[in-house]
Amino acid sequence: MAAGKVTIPHFTVMYDYSFNSIKINCSALRKNYAFIQQKTGAGVPVMAMVKADAYGHGMVMAAKAFSHAGCTAFGVAELREAVLLREAGIQGDIYVTIGFVEIDAGLFFQYRLTPVIYSYAAAQALSIQAVALGQEIGIHIKVDSGMGRLGIFPPDIPAFADTVASLPGIKINGLMSHFPESDNPAAESTRENFTQFAGACRALKNRYTTLCHIANSGAVLNFPDTWCDMVRAGIALYGYHPAGSDGGEGPSCTALIPAMSFTSRILQVKTVPAGRGISYGHTFRTRRQTTLAVLPVGYEDGFSRLLSNRAKVLVHGHPVPVVGRICMNMCMIDVTGLTDVAAGDEVVLLGRQGQQTITADDIAKEMGSISYEVLCLLGNNNQRQYIE
Repeated sequence: MAAGKVTIPHFTVMYDYSFNSIKINCSALRKNYAFIQQKTGAGVPVMAMVKADAYGHGMVMAAKAFSHAGCTAFGVAELREAVLLREAGIQGDIYVTIGFVEIDAGLFFQYRLTPVIYSYAAAQALSIQAVALGQEIGIHIKVDSGMGRLGIFPPDIPAFADTVASLPGIKINGLMSHFPESDNPAAESTRENFTQFAGACRALKNRYTTLCHIANSGAVLNFPDTWCDMVRAGIALYGYHPAGSDGGEGPSCTALIPAMSFTSRILQVKTVPAGRGISYGHTFRTRRQTTLAVLPVGYEDGFSRLLSNRAKVLVHGHPVPVVGRICMNMCMIDVTGLTDVAAGDEVVLLGRQGQQTITADDIAKEMGSISYEVLCLLGNNNQRQYIE
């Protein structure tokens, strides 16, 4: 080596490496879409709800999977999501369902998006843009038929629609509403809500050519007479029944394929004596000599603190309990009785290992929540890999 010259070895640094990995099965997404479309029939198209980053599955990749399965209509919550889909190359109709900031009305024209409105101010903002551009835009009106969220009450729909339609550049193309209890096939409210919505649809179809849609995943599976002109599938597309583990064992349940799995790796294995307190607050204390494994998974990763001393994970194909409070980046599991457990071994927190499976419904039950929240928490807080 020449005098005064120092050679520094080259190191490859993997800045994006994580012990934790979410895997999304794109084939499962396509099959779930195909199942729902087959169920409703060719005459009733399926809108794929990809809001909330596709329930944690990744909005753009999920939309591409559904598109490959034949989907031509996508639903998001915010305008920002719709723009991202268009810029990613997603074709078809994209519906923005919870409104928009009026100053951004021009984006609906620029990106060929469908606004769902529930206020005259939103219609005015769109009309001003339409006139300025010399264009016309088709809108859908949101109806509150019993959910108690956004929307116009059914008796007020005809007057609201006529007022909005009088604005230049505005065309009424549809009505939409939402069911609060369609996951329960015995819920009387679903019939009541649909009666209200159907009345609003009849009133408008005498005035305008409107596309009516109210059926969510629960209604797709439980109330075929509510499918109208289109259905909007959400949680079912990702492999779960909206009623959770209470959804039953019928064909509509067994045909759905969960698309997400979550794995991690053991950091350390140690043996502690009886009477040892574990993690913050010592909410768990060992009753015998115990073999613990430490995982790099915590509530920062979407593994809720509510799962402390409640959840189970899979190690070597066996369910083992989480013990002690779940920390921000770590948690502990009791692997006593399992042989040859070592640092680096794979742990499944969601998905299948051997003959055992942990579902989002299982995790949700321990949290006192629903699969929707579990999928969003895990999917949006970890690296995602897409597999077939």
